[in-house]
Amino acid sequence: MIRHLTFLACLFVANLASANEGTLRLAKFDVDATPPVGFMMAYDRVIRVEELGLRCRGIVLMGSGKPIVLCAVDWIGIGNEAHDAFRDRLAKAAGTTRERVAVHTLHQHDAPRCDFSAERFLHQIGVSDLGCHDGSFAREVLNRLEQAVVEAVASPTPITHAGFGTAEVQKVASNRRLLGEDGRVRATRYTTCRDPALRAEPEGVIDPDLNSLTFFNGETPVAVLTYYACHPQSYYRTGIPGPDFPGIARFIRGQDMPSVLHVHFNGAGGNIGAGKYNDGAKENRMILATRMAAAMQSAFDNAEVFPITPDDLDWTFEPVAVPPAPHLKEAELRNNLNEWNATQYWGGPDDLAWLMRCRNGHKIELGCLKVGKVRILHMPGELFVEYQLAAKAMRSDLQVAMAAYGDYGPGYIGTEIGYGQGGYETSQRASKVDKSVEGVLMNGMRVLLGVEK
Repeated sequence: MIRHLTFLACLFVANLASANEGTLRLAKFDVDATPPVGFMMAYDRVIRVEELGLRCRGIVLMGSGKPIVLCAVDWIGIGNEAHDAFRDRLAKAAGTTRERVAVHTLHQHDAPRCDFSAERFLHQIGVSDLGCHDGSFAREVLNRLEQAVVEAVASPTPITHAGFGTAEVQKVASNRRLLGEDGRVRATRYTTCRDPALRAEPEGVIDPDLNSLTFFNGETPVAVLTYYACHPQSYYRTGIPGPDFPGIARFIRGQDMPSVLHVHFNGAGGNIGAGKYNDGAKENRMILATRMAAAMQSAFDNAEVFPITPDDLDWTFEPVAVPPAPHLKEAELRNNLNEWNATQYWGGPDDLAWLMRCRNGHKIELGCLKVGKVRILHMPGELFVEYQLAAKAMRSDLQVAMAAYGDYGPGYIGTEIGYGQGGYETSQRASKVDKSVEGVLMNGMRVLLGVEK
């Protein structure tokens, strides 16, 4: 009966889309993504759930070809077959194809991770306690997400204008990798940094700007998408699911403008954190959140607003073969599966999952949303900020922003030089890709941004 109703709803949506060709429309969706007590998150089991939980929210853009879906989830990561599953379910619900769906996480650490490929490998060897690879809750979220999107696209809002704004975020981001005179990483300034000497170091290479893309119906804002590159931790391992300071900033803006959906995307923040401005004191969470919320408001307030038609909206994608790291050995990883236990939160099943996807010819689809002169790049993994800065430099004539933390399968993605500098982010523990990844991704970004080689 439920499948029959879903089919009728999708048929209604298809007919509605045909009737409204030539008119841009936007549908909003927002579902709870907070795991229940006892469920294993990325690092710890949930001990209780408090007022501010985790969200899975986004928009569907209609009226310019098949619908475009943009989704942001308050989880640490969604990788491999799970990333495919999220995109497929959203595509089905919105009446589009997987290639026109982007799913990203914000990378909060008191939150679940999701990798159906890793889960499958553990099932194959008879593991009963799947730990952080238990996909049961994710499938519940997928069910409610699909239903929410089906309902949303049945009653979209017309879109007539868009606005793009930029504001500098004050005293939040700093580079994690501190280099010595020999050019190698001498210290890592994590997102909680208790060493005053490391906090006193300069911010280093970051992108200080928060970008904001707003869609309007006439003069009325409907949805605001924001982009900022920084690891989102103030403190974690509390056992309490929470969206940390970016989610609180988003919540503040939602309270300022309750009729507008606020969707935040983490940029290329793989080597960026709040360590310079965060010694781990609990009060820093709200301090960081209010600084980020202030930038969100400023970017919205100073946005350049322009009319848009179906010709101004487009989605392009570029499939790329991301090279796996040479330290990943299939036989070794399969043997190590038998030693895996539910307290492990990194390596093993997910390493094998990523390696086998690469060997099976899987390509990651880099995406690009075009809205007039705005370009939003949609990228995988924990990218170094240098990719984001390079993208903006490639097309200084356009307004470019980036959402990273798409397919979480690759883990950290450094620059080619970064793999020779040492440090955690490019270590065998953290990164599943080869140093040649830089050329692959840079070429993909050039294609999407229309840059001649």
